[in-house]
Amino acid sequence: MTFQSLKALPSPEWSSDVVEDVAYSGDEVVRMTGKSRIFFFALVAAGGGALFVYLNGVPATVSRALTSGETSKIAPMPPPPPQVPVAEVVTRVIARSSEFTGAVAAAKTVELRPRVGGTLESVSVPEGGLVERGQLLFQIDPRPFEVALQNAEAQLQRAEVLLSQAETDLDRSQRLAPSGVISGKTHDDALSRKRERQAQVLEARAAVAAARLDLSYSRVTAPIAGRVDRVLVTEGNLVTGASGAAATLLTTIVSVDPAYVYFDIDEPTYLSFLSQTRPKAVGRKGTSFLVEVGLATESGYPHSGTLDFLGNRIDRSTGTIRARAVLANPEGRLTPGLFARVKLATSAPQETVLIDDQAIGTDQGHRYVLVLGAGDKVEYRPVELGAMNDGLRAIASGLNPGDTIIIKGLVRPGMQVTPNRIAMALDQRSVNGVANGKTQAARR
Repeated sequence: MTFQSLKALPSPEWSSDVVEDVAYSGDEVVRMTGKSRIFFFALVAAGGGALFVYLNGVPATVSRALTSGETSKIAPMPPPPPQVPVAEVVTRVIARSSEFTGAVAAAKTVELRPRVGGTLESVSVPEGGLVERGQLLFQIDPRPFEVALQNAEAQLQRAEVLLSQAETDLDRSQRLAPSGVISGKTHDDALSRKRERQAQVLEARAAVAAARLDLSYSRVTAPIAGRVDRVLVTEGNLVTGASGAAATLLTTIVSVDPAYVYFDIDEPTYLSFLSQTRPKAVGRKGTSFLVEVGLATESGYPHSGTLDFLGNRIDRSTGTIRARAVLANPEGRLTPGLFARVKLATSAPQETVLIDDQAIGTDQGHRYVLVLGAGDKVEYRPVELGAMNDGLRAIASGLNPGDTIIIKGLVRPGMQVTPNRIAMALDQRSVNGVANGKTQAARR
């Protein structure tokens, strides 16, 4: 309703505190009391003030559009490119290698058994400790062997006396035979008797040597230097001596330095590398293949050695061939039976690209890396992985020296990003982190 005019209509009949206003629109007339008039004008004033404040709070163009009844859409501001950590690839001169699993073995293993039987008189085995070659470990009662030696020596003396008598008889027959005092047969018998006595002396000497050897065998010593196991037979027990497995097992000894590591090489590696160089490798001087070994709790491959044995056939049940590496083990840390990680160098040293493992993605079984391209745009790059080297993954193909890759982040190829450059190596990151922390502390 539009009020065209307001007119006071005083009347003698109305009370003094009541005033009526008349507003009309066309033929309609509205009468309001004084209180209604005050409320009406307050409502109109509040609405106009609110509209004024709202129009002053928006841009002029929007105000004009709103006042003119026009509508328009305001385009949203595009989000900034996401910030992602990037790093330049590391380039080092290393040899391409393959990794295998194996086990440590002793170069020499001895089951210590006595060669002669008897009663153990004493045991001086440092169980679990190191022994030197020739060190006394068990002592068998030597008295029976001493008696046997004395008997053999007496038999030798008797044989020597008989030999001396035979030589004297032969000399006498040789002087008398030419004059015909004795017959020729007597001379021949004296010669035969001398030769027999000589054989008896040799036999007696052999018996003495055997008795002396048995006496020495009563001292059971370490045949090799190494680490000895626990004692299986204590003193006071009767042991059996023999040349085979029938002899009583006393203990075992394994050599310490050097140590062997046995591992199995897969058929593709053998065909691509070792089969071509095998005639010049194992068993020939001047050519060796570097082998690096790490134990289960060690990081990297701190032990190094060379390949010294390669089997003569492929095992068809596993598709592998047995290989062996020999390593120096002066401290004895490589205990036989330990699990070992083996890295075998399969090429000459060459320039190789290394990256952090967390930058590698998988796409339907294929490996890829996101590279920072021109204009800070993300590029997709398929790669072929190699072995680990000092915490970084070697890249056989797909990346070039100088490339900058995205370490991590939810980005896709073709997207523009804001690079945050960091170091590729973990040790450099820690150093940089400490330096940044010191700088921030100094600023505070």
